Amino acid sequence: MKKNKIVSLAGYLSLSLISLIAIEASQNMPRIIDFATQKFPKLTNKAKEVVGQIRETIDYEEMVITSPPTPPSKLEKKVESFIQEERKKDHVLEDERTAWFVYDLSAQEKVVSINEDLPLQAASMIKPFVALAFYHLEKQGKLIYGKTSRKKMEEMIQKSNNKSTNWVMEKIGGPREVEEILEENYPQIFKNIRIREYIPKGGGTYQNKASAGDYGRFLQALWDNQLPKSDELKRLMNLPGRDRLYSGVSNIPYGTEVYNKTGTTAHLIGDMGIISAQTEEGKEKQYALIGIIEKENKIKDQGKLKRWYNSRSNLIRRVSGIVYANLED
Repeated sequence: MKKNKIVSLAGYLSLSLISLIAIEASQNMPRIIDFATQKFPKLTNKAKEVVGQIRETIDYEEMVITSPPTPPSKLEKKVESFIQEERKKDHVLEDERTAWFVYDLSAQEKVVSINEDLPLQAASMIKPFVALAFYHLEKQGKLIYGKTSRKKMEEMIQKSNNKSTNWVMEKIGGPREVEEILEENYPQIFKNIRIREYIPKGGGTYQNKASAGDYGRFLQALWDNQLPKSDELKRLMNLPGRDRLYSGVSNIPYGTEVYNKTGTTAHLIGDMGIISAQTEEGKEKQYALIGIIEKENKIKDQGKLKRWYNSRSNLIRRVSGIVYANLED
């Protein structure tokens, strides 16, 4: 092949490649094509014809630009690195899946998203969702939030009482009705939920599921008072109780407000909540944090199971400490 033909072919292929990349890349296509044309002055007539066809066939106003995936933040890399190191030490086993989600409520920015859309067992973390479904019906005038229901809500959220949870579910119409209310009325929040069972005796609920993203979007809407009875739901989640996000995390200041709900079964350890802290410099740190660890194989030995509970709870606490230390004020 002669040299001039090689140059022409190379120029033609280069322009075609540039054109294809540009079509996918941005709305600045006309400028990119002009630039490419100037860069290859020895293009063959065929190549110039291709340029003209591109100009004529692209409807720039109708172009849909797909943004590239957002690169992981420094904080997400730290959390991911920490979990990987724990796996190497067998502190997180092969049959365990984890999900992590952090949303900076002050900056309105998602900063950690690890397995965000993975549906995992919900355990008791489903209970604030049940409360939302009840409040939705109360807002419509179909239920009454009185002395009895208030007490049941407090027992459900603060004490994680399963009988009270089932009482609330029954008032709503059952688990599937809870799911239907949430999916139909709050589709922007609940994208991966599955609510199919009452809490059985002994608390071994494994059919109800949700993703870290579901919890995160719920907490964002709650904090912004976008949900029915947001203030009451925040009050319930702020009542003194167990948590894995603040208690036992040494670097989070004393007096930090926590709005959370834990979840525990023989297959799952989790916590989802909001941290509202004030730094030593007087600045506020407000963020939603979700940590979930789900184990495929059940531990039958009670002693080993208790140690698993404790070690995975502390793992979530360590991640919480990493988040607090590295989240910008």
